[in-house]
Amino acid sequence: MKTEGLESPPHVCPTLWRHAQERLRKCARGRPGLADFVFGFLLAPTWGAGLKALQLAVSMLRVVSWNINGIRSPVQGVGYEEPSNCTAMAMGRILDKLDADIVCLQETKVTRDVLTEPLAIIEGCNSYFSFSRNRSGYSGVATFCKDSATPVAAEEGLSGLFATQNGDVGCYGNMDDFTQEELRALDSEGRALLTQHKICTWEGKEKTLTLINVYCPHADPGKPERLAFKMRFYRLLQIRAEALLAAGSHVIILGDLNTAHRPIDHWDAVNLECFEEDPGRKWMDDLLSNLGCQAGSHTGPFIDSYRYFHPKQKGAFTCWSTVSGARHLNYGSRLDYVLGDRTLVMDTFQASFLLPEVMGSDHCPVGAVLSVSSVPAKQCPPLCTRFLPEFAGTQLKILRFLVRLEQDPVFRQSALQLSNQTPVQMRQNKARVRSTRSRPSQAGSSRGQKNLMSYFQPSSSRPQASPNLELPSLGTLVTPKTSEEDVMASVVEGRAKASEAKNEKEVRTSFWKSLLGGPLPMPLCGGHREPCVMRTVKKPGPNLGRHFYMCARPQGPPTDPSSRCSFFLWSRPN
Repeated sequence: MKTEGLESPPHVCPTLWRHAQERLRKCARGRPGLADFVFGFLLAPTWGAGLKALQLAVSMLRVVSWNINGIRSPVQGVGYEEPSNCTAMAMGRILDKLDADIVCLQETKVTRDVLTEPLAIIEGCNSYFSFSRNRSGYSGVATFCKDSATPVAAEEGLSGLFATQNGDVGCYGNMDDFTQEELRALDSEGRALLTQHKICTWEGKEKTLTLINVYCPHADPGKPERLAFKMRFYRLLQIRAEALLAAGSHVIILGDLNTAHRPIDHWDAVNLECFEEDPGRKWMDDLLSNLGCQAGSHTGPFIDSYRYFHPKQKGAFTCWSTVSGARHLNYGSRLDYVLGDRTLVMDTFQASFLLPEVMGSDHCPVGAVLSVSSVPAKQCPPLCTRFLPEFAGTQLKILRFLVRLEQDPVFRQSALQLSNQTPVQMRQNKARVRSTRSRPSQAGSSRGQKNLMSYFQPSSSRPQASPNLELPSLGTLVTPKTSEEDVMASVVEGRAKASEAKNEKEVRTSFWKSLLGGPLPMPLCGGHREPCVMRTVKKPGPNLGRHFYMCARPQGPPTDPSSRCSFFLWSRPN
């Protein structure tokens, strides 16, 4: 909706109208239909409708979630052409590009020992990190909040084992089904981070909103224990979220859930065995309300916000395989969600969106817009990174461990005397020290050092020829005559040796030519007659490490002729 040139309604001040236009154009970036929605209210004929619309325009809360696949790596494709090798600048640009009040990141792949201050502390934001305690460069989540959306509480983990009892969120629910070791294992991978905010609705009511930033485990088909770990994590997440709801807080679960819920959320669901029977999908069925079902069906406490606004949108994927280039043909799945409790979604959610145009990861950002305003806390919770000792300037340094020793009075007096000496006295002291040094014994020099010439013998010492030495006669030096057969044999032998040397040289030459001649040309795929690409088997088994050829085109639907064909060829026979 174009608002330029429109006169202000009679119930709205012209100056206020111009400010509203500027504010809405800025707020509507990446927020589908927001400008049309608000200006439709502004053009209403009553003052009450215009006032509500202006309040709505100013009080939008935008939240975004993104599996960034490594926060320290240089992120490309965030809308800036110039390259940047500065991680801090890249992080600031990411936040500016996402343009959200709260940004939740997953798979940060950093631990506390490698987290740098420029990355953790961004101007205008306060950040919170949860690290993996078991492995370096693995998992991890982070939440960046604008200063206008500073949380009142923040907590790492779902179980409460890492809570400090100061500025924590609380409300843990009944966790009797878990042992302490199991809870610690579930929270030690840095997969959950909670921030609690105060929000105000357009009616002026103040409420509590808790955001649960999660990076749920991936179930490796070859590791059944990871599937059990994933389902226990799901169970713990649901217990904590329902406990927060029971305590009167609104709850948003956002992040990478690592499960495609419905067949519409997966590119190849029809070819997957027992798609609906997957334990992760059954858990989501229990957690979410299916708004498309008839009355009397199961009603979960949460709503998938994207399907609430786009129930039949196909191809709405958030994750693609980077190895196969599947993103080019949108051959992926929807693993990232913004889930809100039923009341919150129905009353305050204005939009839910995907941002597939944002590159830099194998996932794309997802988000939602709420018609509420954030009431910032006066002070950040203790979990904020700016309070970490290494960033707050309170970390102990090595000089703190060095203690000055009390000097002995005699030593202090002698040092004072030495410092008061004149240059002449100091030279005299040095001369006395040199004179008292022990000198090498003169007796040892009586042996004398050998001269270089002593190693050379005079010419008279050379052995002379004996006068009685008999020289051989001339007749004995004459070469004896050789027979014709011996000559022919020597010629044949010489030719054989030359032939062998030539053959050996040819073998060596052919070997080096085959070795240095470069790789063999790639075979052509059967579907497109184009050069293939070589891959390596990484799955454990008898073929581990073997190379094979396959079509170089990106993966896509089998019915798409521009996608990868089914060509396969081993690079070497068994």
